[in-house]
Amino acid sequence: MTYDLLIKNGKTIDGQPIEIALSDGKIAKTAAVIDEESKKILDLEGKSFVSAGWIDDHVHCFEKMTLYYDFPDEIGVKKGVTSVIDAGTTGAENIHEFYDLAVQAKTNVYALANISKWGIVEQDELADLTKIKEDLIKKVLAELPDFVIGIKARMSKTVIGDNGITPLELAKKIQKDNNNLPLMVHIGSAPPELDEILAHMSKGDILTHCFNGKPNGILDQKTGKIKDFAWAAFDKGVVFDIGHGTDSFNFNVAETAMKEGMKAETISTDIYIRNRENGPVYDLATTMEKLHVVGYDWTEIIEKVTAVPAATFHLDTKGRLEAGYDADLTIFTIEEGSKTLTDSNGFTREAKELIKPVKTIIGGAVYDN
Repeated sequence: MTYDLLIKNGKTIDGQPIEIALSDGKIAKTAAVIDEESKKILDLEGKSFVSAGWIDDHVHCFEKMTLYYDFPDEIGVKKGVTSVIDAGTTGAENIHEFYDLAVQAKTNVYALANISKWGIVEQDELADLTKIKEDLIKKVLAELPDFVIGIKARMSKTVIGDNGITPLELAKKIQKDNNNLPLMVHIGSAPPELDEILAHMSKGDILTHCFNGKPNGILDQKTGKIKDFAWAAFDKGVVFDIGHGTDSFNFNVAETAMKEGMKAETISTDIYIRNRENGPVYDLATTMEKLHVVGYDWTEIIEKVTAVPAATFHLDTKGRLEAGYDADLTIFTIEEGSKTLTDSNGFTREAKELIKPVKTIIGGAVYDN
């Protein structure tokens, strides 16, 4: 057969030679060498790495919001990211409007429906429990099954008002009644207390902002150790997700967890226009560099932005360089250099290796970075 595109002389993150043939929006073949005809050839000349397309599983990209918003392609294809998952910006009442814009993007866009029907219009979307309408969520899940892939509950004091753990209990009921769909839970300042939140979470649920530097986080600030109940949740299979954000990633917490043997399962940005343009987030690559400085190796970092988020959110045709998977790929380099990285609390580390997207391939279409 004649392929649509043949990527020649690439290498995987562990240094193995790889060539990849793409046809009809899918990966048709991978091998160390492919000597077959193709309409187009992209020769990497052994200089660049190739991975499955990067997935950022916590972003905010519905441009019509005012509090947290961005544009999918500004945080996606232009940054080496082939798929983004909007984490609860919209709810059942406005998620169709988001979908109508999202399908126009080059980047693959998915959404977690906020359990509050209007999403994050104000900071306190779960202070009024009458805004949680299970019937409306069930309806959008049926109407947009390829777009709405889970639900989101923000469980911190500015969001829940006086409702305590009740919004999470309602989220768990919605989850149970809808085929145990993925549930992402935001954590921050108490109430509710983190131990109570984690007690209500199950294996496969996603805890985002896992390495925040707040007193209600996973680090006991008196002992300097990870709290026992955080370990219990981690060990039972709660998925710890970075969700860097403006106020939710702390180098010391991540490094302490690393020393104790705890690593985040997925690496995400919680990016929106202000922390993209003004920092400290900027893009997914910068967040990946921060985890490398903490001590993660590049091989596992790539896995945590490809195969792991794809599995966590049931994106069954994404996340792997294998025949039959979607033709979503990120081509990148890792170069020696120097860069000051800043966490959400103003602490810095120096990166000596920089990861730079070169080309982003989505559905077989090639875009330059």
